Amino acid sequence: MNQVICMWSGPRNISTAMMYSFAERGDMLVFDEPLYGHYLAKTGIEHPGREEILETMEQDGDKVMQDMLEGEFVRRTLFLKQMTHHLVELNLDFLAHCQHFFLIRNPKDVLVSFGKVIAQPTLADIGIKQQFELYQHLQKLGINAPVVDSVDILKNPSKTLEALCLSLDIIPDMEMMSWEAGPRPFDGCWAKYWYANTHRSTGFAPYVEKEKVLASHLEGVLEEAMPFYQKLCDMRGAKCDEGTFDVRRFSSDERAF
Repeated sequence: MNQVICMWSGPRNISTAMMYSFAERGDMLVFDEPLYGHYLAKTGIEHPGREEILETMEQDGDKVMQDMLEGEFVRRTLFLKQMTHHLVELNLDFLAHCQHFFLIRNPKDVLVSFGKVIAQPTLADIGIKQQFELYQHLQKLGINAPVVDSVDILKNPSKTLEALCLSLDIIPDMEMMSWEAGPRPFDGCWAKYWYANTHRSTGFAPYVEKEKVLASHLEGVLEEAMPFYQKLCDMRGAKCDEGTFDVRRFSSDERAF
């Protein structure tokens, strides 16, 4: 069975940058949202590039995850960039055979960005409620799943990634800190709609505090989303003086929840 690491994110996070970062390690293969086709087929939702996604991706999510765990690949460690809102009408037994971590972002920032592409996003579209529910589910299974805020990564990527790698029992690798600009062969076919900024990047952009104006029609979604975000924030590792979370919080002897 393959070693499968699932990063559970929502849209308009730094999830693509994180995927590029892990791809630089050289000891694992990365997969871009392998359940996207399943999600679109099950929900019927309209997203940019929907038809191309459905034509090119496996739509049976159970089969997708079975292949990830048992398929033959050139490397036996797989990193999956996953969206929690893709977990619809899916057998969740695969979760017990994977490692997991959560990548979260303030819902206001998510909605400001997501609303530029999807005009009327709902709470279900941004994944934060599903992240919290999945976190609870993994906790009941006794699975340690670290929670990382994208702000922590941008403020101090080297130490935050080091702590994250140690929490996943993988060796930290400084190659994760940078990558060449441009698209990647493992990008999903939806990259042309969503990845422009990441394709221009060569590493994690320095964190800059910006005042973002949320459209009034999204204020209700933000109000729904914030309690779930705040609960997940409470599950992050303790802050250090450097502004990162404490590796010890995610040691093998102490779970993050």
